[in-house]
Amino acid sequence: MDPNRLKGKNILITGAARGMGQANAESFAVQGANVCIGDLDHAEAQKVADGINASGNGNAIAVEMDVTKREDNAAAIAATVEAFGSINVGLFNAGLNKPRFFMDIDEDNWDMIMNVNTKAMWLGMQETARQMIKQGPMEGHPYKIINVGSIASRKPLVDVTVYCTSKYGCLALTHCGAVALSEHNITVNGYAPGVVVTPLWEQLDKDLVDIGFKEREGQAYGDIVRDALQIKRVSYPDDITGTASFLASDDSDYMTGQMIHIDGGWCIQ
Repeated sequence: MDPNRLKGKNILITGAARGMGQANAESFAVQGANVCIGDLDHAEAQKVADGINASGNGNAIAVEMDVTKREDNAAAIAATVEAFGSINVGLFNAGLNKPRFFMDIDEDNWDMIMNVNTKAMWLGMQETARQMIKQGPMEGHPYKIINVGSIASRKPLVDVTVYCTSKYGCLALTHCGAVALSEHNITVNGYAPGVVVTPLWEQLDKDLVDIGFKEREGQAYGDIVRDALQIKRVSYPDDITGTASFLASDDSDYMTGQMIHIDGGWCIQ
């Protein structure tokens, strides 16, 4: 990795105490970025920040935040600015899933997933854009908002209807945000993973057995690799960090409104 690729970038990442968020935080730091680790689990977020600071790669702080609350988003952004002087990039990674068949969805399941995956992204984008507009335009480069989407915005997956709906919303926020914020020199892009071995997917694998969609743990991974992927393996967070780094870097300055799929070829089918 180029230790200067993200030098001078001050980045907030939500849901960064584990999984893809943690991997991106550590990758960004190696490339010279200053990173705010935002997560509901402050103890784990602090461990990630401490690890980054101990490594000597970049600088990191940890902020406890409930991404579904506007005031927590505003506080995390304020902490980023206080620690690093400004915010250049917001990466909205926080998300969850709880499978239900279509006729088994209830209001609690709907509200939980939509609030974390879609409402929280909107709040984060809006509050980050407010701060970026307040800071005024950067010389030579745009500010950047990066949204984490999913293959679920391209595939109707009957066992996770609400998750699909939430990720269609992420795609719409990316498109609409790109248009709405262009006048302020803010780009909005995202990336859409498929199966990534993270705590979220590990829990989903168990939940699919619990609702009777799969017979045993690990079956979901195997079925998707066999039937849907052109690259015949699941992915890991390190498969995602390169694209995230590209979107955070100056290399993507002429892109906006794009959702890049990192799905092993799943969306071809």
